[in-house]
Amino acid sequence: MEIRKNLPPVLVCAEETSDMAQINALAKKKLLPEEVYTFSVRLCDNEVDRDGERFDKETLRELAEMFVGKSGIFDHCWSAKEQTARIYHTELCCENGRLTAAGDSYCYLKGKAYMLRTEKNRDLIEEIEAGIKKEVSVGCSVREAVCSICGAQDGNCGHTHGKVYDGKLCYTELRGAQDAYEWSFVAVPAQKNAGVMKHFGGSRKAGLKEFLKTQGNERYLEQLEGLEREAAMGRSYMKALRRDVLRCACTAETDLDSKIFASALEKLDEGELLELQRLYKNKTEKLMAAMPQLQYGANTKNSTDGSAFLI
Repeated sequence: MEIRKNLPPVLVCAEETSDMAQINALAKKKLLPEEVYTFSVRLCDNEVDRDGERFDKETLRELAEMFVGKSGIFDHCWSAKEQTARIYHTELCCENGRLTAAGDSYCYLKGKAYMLRTEKNRDLIEEIEAGIKKEVSVGCSVREAVCSICGAQDGNCGHTHGKVYDGKLCYTELRGAQDAYEWSFVAVPAQKNAGVMKHFGGSRKAGLKEFLKTQGNERYLEQLEGLEREAAMGRSYMKALRRDVLRCACTAETDLDSKIFASALEKLDEGELLELQRLYKNKTEKLMAAMPQLQYGANTKNSTDGSAFLI
């Protein structure tokens, strides 16, 4: 399940010598403090957003480790040309006395990022300092999304976000971090503390093709469609291979239950199917060679129904 969360940055923009070891662990060459610009961002939190979703605290803790080393880009455009910064440190921060809409302590995932002080980045650094580039959105995936009222998966229940049932607020809780992809500077946040941009065009069930269409990545979309065509050809080939193995097996083993054997073939890969095809074809050829169409000798002399001469 892919998700994106938006939050405004923590406005701390300064290099710290103590951070250079972490930065240089990610760099190809050793960087000096005067070569880098650092700033901190709120990546995501555990507040219920405008779409009625939130991370639980443990998921934020899991995401913290995953975001170290992830690139900062613009508007979730997955292009190397858009890479502008990288996170070198994360920590889970909790604010005492502040409660979420769900009634527990407010926590957020803080990330420290760095970028090079180059002519190319000069305008971006000035925009961050001036508070123009503020909103940050993350792209990540979680294992499950469950209803806070009944625990149903992916909203497959009749409960409504924002409604209170027996004193308990209804929302979807995002649990079990699986991967962290990137974080982006965005223009329009949707979350209360800056927003949520839904994965792949806003639908939790949307796929990679829909995402590429929304991003205008025509070259990658063509590659994906090519892979889909090749996959369809592969499925057709495997279907024909299973059908041929079943035909050979039923010819060689007349008492074979074809339905049970066909079901078993669905679980085999190409190599296993080819080996069965070879074995059963050899067995079928031997059986055919041992049974001439016309039989002679003692059997034909005693035959009264003419079956020995049937083809």
